[in-house]
Amino acid sequence: MTTTDSPTSPRRPASGWLAHGNGLTWRLRLTLVALANVLLAVPALVLLVTITTSLGVAVVGVGLLLLLVLVPLNAALAQVQRRLSGAVLGRTIERPDYLRAPSASPLSALATWVRDPARWRDYAWTWTTVVVGWAMSWLALGLALAVVWYAVFPFVFAVTPEGVLVNDYGFIRVDTQEETFLEWGLLLVALLLWWWLVPVLVRLRAALDAALLSPSREQLERRVAEVAASRTETIDHSAAELRRIERDLHDGAQARLVSLGMSLGMAEELVRSDPDAAARLIAEARDTTVTTLGDLRSVVRGIHPPVLADRGLAGAVEALALDLAVPTTVLVDLPGRAPEPVESALYFAVAEALANVVKHADARRATVTLGHDGHVLRAVVSDDGRGGADPARGTGLAGVGRRLAAFDGTLTVTSPAGGPTTVTLELPCALSSPRTTPSSGTA
Repeated sequence: MTTTDSPTSPRRPASGWLAHGNGLTWRLRLTLVALANVLLAVPALVLLVTITTSLGVAVVGVGLLLLLVLVPLNAALAQVQRRLSGAVLGRTIERPDYLRAPSASPLSALATWVRDPARWRDYAWTWTTVVVGWAMSWLALGLALAVVWYAVFPFVFAVTPEGVLVNDYGFIRVDTQEETFLEWGLLLVALLLWWWLVPVLVRLRAALDAALLSPSREQLERRVAEVAASRTETIDHSAAELRRIERDLHDGAQARLVSLGMSLGMAEELVRSDPDAAARLIAEARDTTVTTLGDLRSVVRGIHPPVLADRGLAGAVEALALDLAVPTTVLVDLPGRAPEPVESALYFAVAEALANVVKHADARRATVTLGHDGHVLRAVVSDDGRGGADPARGTGLAGVGRRLAAFDGTLTVTSPAGGPTTVTLELPCALSSPRTTPSSGTA
C-alpha cells in the first residue's frame, strides 16, 4: 500500500513583509532575497551535478546509494525555496504530497520516487534554478552592486595607485580624480534600473519557483477529494458517537436513575410503617447512586478522558499504558501541549493501536513514542508481535486513518509477517508553551 505524506507544517498565510511595499526598504529586502537566491544556487548546482551523475551510474549500484541521500536533500532545498518565494509572493506555496514508500527498504523508497511526479518536478526545478533562476537573481543583485560601485568609485579611485582604475568608454576616458565624479551619471542610471527592475526580477523568479514547486492540479484534486471523504467520515463517526452515548445513557445511567427514583418512592411510603425496610431501600438507593456515577464517568471517559484534560497527551497515554496486559514503555519528547481536538484524536488513535496489540499481536512488549518536530505531532506505536497487521482487514486502523485525515494527518503501518509492527500516526499542528497551558480542564 502506497500512502502520501501530509504537509509537514500547518497551513498558515505567508508573511507580507516581502510581498508588499513601494519604497527603498522594501527594495533593499528584495535585493537580500536575490542574494539568498544566488547563494542557494550553489547547493542546487552541487545537487544537480551529483543527482544527474548518480542517475547515469545507477545501473552499477553506487548511484542508487547516492540517490537515497541526494533526493531527500533536494526535496529539503526545494522546501526552503518554497518558503522564500512564498514570502515574496505573499502566499503559501504548498508542499506537494510526496508518495511514501510502502515499506522502509531502500529499494522500495527508490521505486516509489521513480513513480512520484513531485520528485521529478523538484529535479526539474533544480535545473531551472541553476540556469534561469540563477541568472535572474544575479541580474537583480548585480544592479544593486552597480549602484554601490558607482557611488563609491571616486573615493576608491582616490586611494588606489595611479593608472589602476582607468575607465575608457571610447568617447570619454576617466583617468583623473575630477573626472571620476562623472561616474555618478552612471550611478543615476544604475539606481533607476535597480529601482524598477529588482521587484520585477525577484517576483518573476518567485513565480517561476511557485510554478515548478507547487502541487500539480491532480494532487490538488486528490487532496480535495480526500478532504471531502474525511469530512464525510468525521460526520458519520460523530453521529455514531452520539448514538453510542445515547445508548450508554439509556441502558446504564437512565435505567439506574429510574430504579433510584422507585426505591426512594417506596422508602418514603415505608418510612413510618416499617422504618427498617425503608432504611434498606435507602441503602440500596445509595449503592445505585454510586453505580450510576460510575456509569456516567465511563461515558465521559469515552467522550474526553479527564486525564487528557488534566495531564495532557503524555500523561493520558502513560495512564493508558498502565492498564494494558502487555508491558508498554512510553517515551515522551513534547515541549508543549497540542490543541485539544488534536490531542483527543491522537489519544484515541493510540488507544486503538494499543488495543490491537493486546488483541491481535501476541506481543511480549510494546513501545509508544510521542514527539514533535516543530511542525508535526507524531506517535509511534511498535510491538514485537507476530506482525501481519493490515488496515484493510478490519482491525480498526482504517477508521483511525480516516479520522486522522480530518486533521490532515496520516497513518502508516509497517508490519511484515513475523513482526515487528510499527504504526506511525502524524498530525500537523503547533504546540503551545507549557507555561501557558492550563494544568487542568473540563472534560
